[in-house]
Amino acid sequence: MNVKIKKIDAEAKVPVYGSKGAACFDLYAAAVKDATDDTVTYDTGLQFEIPQGYAMMIYSRSGHGFKYGITLANSTGVIDADYRGEVCVKLRKSSTDIHGMPCVGERIAQAMIIPVEQVSFEEADELSNT
Repeated sequence: MNVKIKKIDAEAKVPVYGSKGAACFDLYAAAVKDATDDTVTYDTGLQFEIPQGYAMMIYSRSGHGFKYGITLANSTGVIDADYRGEVCVKLRKSSTDIHGMPCVGERIAQAMIIPVEQVSFEEADELSNT
């Protein structure tokens, strides 16, 4: 599958897979958008054109969590196929010491593009047993 991206910041890096067997590709920080005592919001400097019928899921990097207590502020990010704005990532640290927070140019999150299907809902008086 080919996914179009647009660099809107000179510091933006094209996502890459860390290895042949990697499930997710890495997202990099192009700029720090905002920082507080325990959070940092990063611009990736990228816009994505996710194909219809797919979504991009953004996850924390496991190394950040294990080494520094850093996680994605919203647990999992979802980028819909019809979103064309810049992808940003907000990280939260479990302590107020922001030591270990990634710097511009470093990996900030990982992402994958997955198929999604919209469903219809039908109200029912009863459901099958579990």
